[in-house]
Amino acid sequence: MKIVTNVLESIVNIQIFPIIGLVIFLLFFIVMIYRVMLFDKNEIDEISRLPLDKDDSNEFFNSNNQS
Repeated sequence: MKIVTNVLESIVNIQIFPIIGLVIFLLFFIVMIYRVMLFDKNEIDEISRLPLDKDDSNEFFNSNNQS
């Protein structure tokens, strides 16, 4: 572990990389929260019902199995 520490300490301005990573991480989640807040209520309801809908998706699989 001391070898890794010595190598990292020799890199100039290495302390900026964790800050850059944290900023990118926070910006990503702020953008995702903002996008979720802008979703229309009807669109959220439609997306939430997708796994329960039994329309064309089952017909595709049934037609392939019957051939």
